[in-house]
Amino acid sequence: MALTFDYKVRDKSGNMIEGELEGESLPLVAGRLREMGYLPITITPRKGGGGLGLRREIRIPGITNRIKLKDVAVATRQLATMIDSGLTVVRALGVLAEQTENAELGRILNLVRRDLDAGSTLANALARHPKVFSPMYVTMVAAGEAGGNLEIVLQGLAQTLENQVVLNRKVRSAMTYPAVVVTVMILIFGAILIFIVPIFKNLFSSLGGQLPAPTRVVIGISHAVTSLWAFLILAVIVAIVVGFRKWINTDGGRIRWDRLKLKPPVFGPLAHKVALARFAATLSSLIGAGVPILESLDIVTATSGNKTIGDAIQHAKQGVRDGRSLAAPLSEHDVIPTLVTQMIDIGEQTGSLDDMLGKVAEFYNDEVATTVANLTAILEPALTVIMGVGVGAMVISLYLPMFDYVKLLEKPSPSL
Repeated sequence: MALTFDYKVRDKSGNMIEGELEGESLPLVAGRLREMGYLPITITPRKGGGGLGLRREIRIPGITNRIKLKDVAVATRQLATMIDSGLTVVRALGVLAEQTENAELGRILNLVRRDLDAGSTLANALARHPKVFSPMYVTMVAAGEAGGNLEIVLQGLAQTLENQVVLNRKVRSAMTYPAVVVTVMILIFGAILIFIVPIFKNLFSSLGGQLPAPTRVVIGISHAVTSLWAFLILAVIVAIVVGFRKWINTDGGRIRWDRLKLKPPVFGPLAHKVALARFAATLSSLIGAGVPILESLDIVTATSGNKTIGDAIQHAKQGVRDGRSLAAPLSEHDVIPTLVTQMIDIGEQTGSLDDMLGKVAEFYNDEVATTVANLTAILEPALTVIMGVGVGAMVISLYLPMFDYVKLLEKPSPSL
């Protein structure tokens, strides 16, 4: 939907011109004004248009106040475009806060703008909101401010975040189908055990006789699910989940769990490739923005998503501090493939480390896409067969006694 923007621009003679223009977004309007030969000074969307006021008034805690990585990526891209169009950072943040679809993100951007008005740097203002802006984000912005190329750094940062969004979407797509199928299986099995099996149990009790072993097992499970045992089972499951979460929050538990995640034959390689893609992409962006290598390695350790890889990065950091190259200490860890260390070595020798890391990230992003496609192709028929076999086994176990009863009815009565 087109919005109306009030603008102030200067023409080629330096004269100030005011007017209004319709457009889908502020960056498009700014680009159109520049094509007309004007230098944008301020571009402000008119208040009350497009239902913005109503949208900002409706807030549901936990839903409307969530800020997704995609929202931050879009906002970063728009901020870079507006700054490149000639708007000041303060003005660009104000316009972006007014225009963004996420009300909570708009509120935080307004807080950042107020901090800038009070004399803070952009990096320091962003650092006050760590749940929205990661250490990588803040560090790259600080490097852009120090180097005077903030709009370029923001463009690179937006590209990095967009790549992460795509990567996360690929991983979620690999997990969605199994999760849906498992949920459907649980619902079907639960419905059979709670509603259908008791009916057959009453029928078998009235007929009498010895039930087959599979039928007794199914009836026993149904009895456990529909009795007080169900609450005990649920309590045990909750206790296991809580204990597991506490365990993986410890240093020893986290390193063991992250090492274990890399071992399964199907999901292990996928988790490994995702962690390597994040490592390479993040380090490439930080080095490209001019962040010192030691500080970059600290940030990458926290964003790799796997402590096993994080420990390898920290070991490499110590090696760099001692005067070694980055590739040499990384090659001492099996979790870092030879391809990665060789590309890093070439990048260090040619002075193009950020480019080489970018190529590594691109390679593993493609690998993740291929793995997800293969995984989906394997899991779809496998889970369908498992669900069919499970449901079929339960149904057959319930009908086994019926076959015995039919045989008894067909047997001729003894002659007198």
